[in-house]
Amino acid sequence: MKIHKEGRGIIVICAALAILVAGVTAAYSGAGWISGVVATAATGAFLFVCYFFRAPSRVPVAGDKVVLSAADGKIVIVDEVYEPEYLKTRCLQVSVFMSIFNVHANYFPVGGTVAYFRYHPGKYLVAWHPKSSEKNERTSVVVNHGGVPVLFRQIAGLLARRIVCYAREGAAVQQGSETGFIKFGSRVDVFLPLGTEIKVKVGDKVKATQTVIAKLA
Repeated sequence: MKIHKEGRGIIVICAALAILVAGVTAAYSGAGWISGVVATAATGAFLFVCYFFRAPSRVPVAGDKVVLSAADGKIVIVDEVYEPEYLKTRCLQVSVFMSIFNVHANYFPVGGTVAYFRYHPGKYLVAWHPKSSEKNERTSVVVNHGGVPVLFRQIAGLLARRIVCYAREGAAVQQGSETGFIKFGSRVDVFLPLGTEIKVKVGDKVKATQTVIAKLA
């Protein structure tokens, strides 16, 4: 298990803070139980940050016309909606909520050419809030997959304060390659054409690049 590049700087800072806090506490309270508790808590916080920024190695599931989950987490929305930003038509929305315990790297659900990319600054409503996909900080990426536009959106949550996205318009991308990273709690929405066969339901747990969430018509 390796550490994601987006977390390396934060981990160094957390390590320095943990050492500083433990050292200052020990200097003022001696080697008593208080310094032991503080040192344990600081170490635990440091280890959790390392765990959060883990980057597992995965081989994407292959299959004709399959759409892979773009994120680890739980399915919170499967619905027919109107997508107003790019598709401007009714389509099927599949949304995955990532808790702080999930891997937070995101991946392209399909391969093709990036036809559209936008970053939208915004609010930080809880990620499962119905308006979070319209009001929160987010990115929108459209991949042209053999003439079929597939839109997916990284959405910041209550704790997430930075979205990283590597997609660039005109770039050719492979299914299952990394899209970016959302730091500390978030959601990913995928918008698919009507007629797509959805393979998941609300409440299902999914794993990025490993779970087939739909099959295009």
